[in-house]
Amino acid sequence: MKLGINVPYTDHIPREMVVAYVQEADRLGYDKVWVAEAYGWDAFTILAMLACSTQRIGLATGIVNVFSRSPTLIAQTAASLDAISDGRFSLGLGTSGHQVIEGWHGVKFEKGVRRLRETMEIVRTVLKRERLKYDGEIFQMPMGLHIITHPIRDRIPIYLATLTPSGVALAAEQADGWLPVFFSPKHYRQVIRPELEKGAARSGRSLDDFSVCVFQPVVVTEDKKAGRDLVRPHMALYIGGMGSRERNYYNQLFQRYGYQEEAKRIQDLYLERRKDEAMAVISDEMVDAVTVIGGAEECRERLAELERAGVDEVAMALQVPGNDAVQVRDALEALAPR
Repeated sequence: MKLGINVPYTDHIPREMVVAYVQEADRLGYDKVWVAEAYGWDAFTILAMLACSTQRIGLATGIVNVFSRSPTLIAQTAASLDAISDGRFSLGLGTSGHQVIEGWHGVKFEKGVRRLRETMEIVRTVLKRERLKYDGEIFQMPMGLHIITHPIRDRIPIYLATLTPSGVALAAEQADGWLPVFFSPKHYRQVIRPELEKGAARSGRSLDDFSVCVFQPVVVTEDKKAGRDLVRPHMALYIGGMGSRERNYYNQLFQRYGYQEEAKRIQDLYLERRKDEAMAVISDEMVDAVTVIGGAEECRERLAELERAGVDEVAMALQVPGNDAVQVRDALEALAPR
C-alpha cells in the first residue's frame, strides 16, 4: 500500500513550514502529496509551489471540483503542472457540494455525476492532442480545436472523489482511482465494494487495475480521548452541515454505515446551530470507524488493516493534539514507509 500525505487546508501554518513538511515527506519516501480546494486557496497554485520545492514525491489535487472550471481549462492546467513537475501529477476531481458550487461560485449544482463523466472524457481527449469534437449532454465543442502545447504525458491519472452509489460506480468504470473520505474498512466490503464492482463490470475492467486511495485522518497520540475530540468538530461539520438537509452525501454515507439515528440527530442539531451538542452525539465507535488514532505503532497497525481491507493508497491527514510542529514532524517520520 502506498502512503501519501495531504496539506492541511489552512493558512494558520506559515508557507515555509508547509514546504518544509512536504520536503520532509519527499525525503522520507511518501508517495504523493494531496492538496484540497474549497473556498480558500486554489489547489493548482499550491501544487506548483510544491513541484518546484520537491524532487520525487507525486503531486495531486485532492480535490478540485468540475463546476468552477471548464474541462479544457482543467486539462490545460493539469498538463502544465505535469510538465512543471516532470510527470509527477495526478488529477483528483469531484463535485464538491451545493454550498461551495452555488454559494461561492454561483453555478447551478446539478447533474454532478454526468459532469464528472464528460469532464474526464474531455480531459483525456485534450491530453492526447486529439481534435476536440465533443457532443455531450452538458458540454458541446464542435470546432475541432486541439491543445497547441505538447503535454509530456498523454494520460494523467484521474481519481474521483465520490460517495453516492452512482458516483462510486463511475469511478470504477472510467477513472484510474477512487478517493473516498470517511472510509470505514468495517463497512467497505458490504456497503461500497458492490458499487465499485458494478462500475467496473460496465466497462469490462478488473478492479486489479484500479486504485482505492483513502483520505484518512491519522491522529498520533496515546491519549485516545484527546485524539477523538480533535476530529469531532470536522465530523460534525460534514455529517451535520455540509450540504442541504436533503442532499448531504456525508450524512447519507453514515446512514448507510448503519448510524441512521445518530446521523439524523447530528444534522438536526448542527442546522439548529447547536454544534457542541451535535459533536456529543458522535460516538467513539463512529470516530474509530473512520479515523486512525493511537500511538505510532498502533497507527501503523491500523494503516495495515486498511491494506488488508483492500486499500491501495492512503492520503494521510496527519495530526497530533495541539499540532506542535516538532511532534507532527516526529509522527511523520515514525509512520514513514519502510
